[in-house]
Amino acid sequence: MSENRICKLFGIQYPIIQGGMIWASGWRLASAVSNAGGLGLIGAGSMYPEVFKEHIEKCQQATDKPFGVNIPMLYPNIEELMEIVVEKGVKIVFTSAGNPKTWTAKLKAHGTTVVHVVSSLKFALKAQEAGVDAIVAEGFEAGGHNGRDETTTLTLIPTVKEKINIPLIAAGGIATGAAMYAVMALGADGVQLGSRFVASEEASSHPDFKQMVVDAGEGATHLTLKELAPVRLLKNKFYTEIQEIYNKGGNVDDLKTHLGRARAKKGMFEGDLENGELEIGQVASVIHDILPVEQIIKNLVGEFRSCAANAPLL
Repeated sequence: MSENRICKLFGIQYPIIQGGMIWASGWRLASAVSNAGGLGLIGAGSMYPEVFKEHIEKCQQATDKPFGVNIPMLYPNIEELMEIVVEKGVKIVFTSAGNPKTWTAKLKAHGTTVVHVVSSLKFALKAQEAGVDAIVAEGFEAGGHNGRDETTTLTLIPTVKEKINIPLIAAGGIATGAAMYAVMALGADGVQLGSRFVASEEASSHPDFKQMVVDAGEGATHLTLKELAPVRLLKNKFYTEIQEIYNKGGNVDDLKTHLGRARAKKGMFEGDLENGELEIGQVASVIHDILPVEQIIKNLVGEFRSCAANAPLL
């Protein structure tokens, strides 16, 4: 895969990116993915600036391979986070949940490679216009915060590919080498995986949450809370309470009040599987084990190559 555009862009062995997920993707996970030939990302969404800085420093000590950070632009301390990125010499930044024009030029002026996450063609074109180096197009199968349009990855990738000329990374519903092969056949240059890496030994999420991901079956997740910020959740007591608010005709204020603060931390990091917000993708239903990152990447590459070698001919 040495001629692959994503491998060239990031200086990595395989076009496999680990998504920057809250309460899961700290320095241990990011460095493990990078050491195994992919691109690890530290997820800033659940980190105060001083914690973010610590994770960057520890990742730099744990790997001599390229790694990056994912920064949601709705984060209240974003200016401080960006200062840390520049100060610590982080050369790859994935941005999301905001206007890519805000930070792309400033980051690129420091020699940083910038990638923006989108859920539609409209925002992919805006990101390309803003000067980003690559785009992650994420279908609504994905876990965590999501697009409102509910465009599936299988539809989104060829739609975006047709209109952009910069490298394209597919995300949403990808946990196997076969899925990786499928989206790259549709035009993606690489893949970003979240849920599969949640169910890894190195993810910082709570062991009970990891096990719930592995135990999840078809239909175990649902995209909800569109009035606030669309998010895909595992169905649990908290999810049921949200649906009851909808059924009773509750408004945005009712949803905000019930959501409160630190719901995601409570569930995914502290392991309160009843009252926490449990963000994961639909693809949890095909994840059946918690593995070391190195084995996950070996499996992905092996399955991909098997598909490429054995693709049926018409």
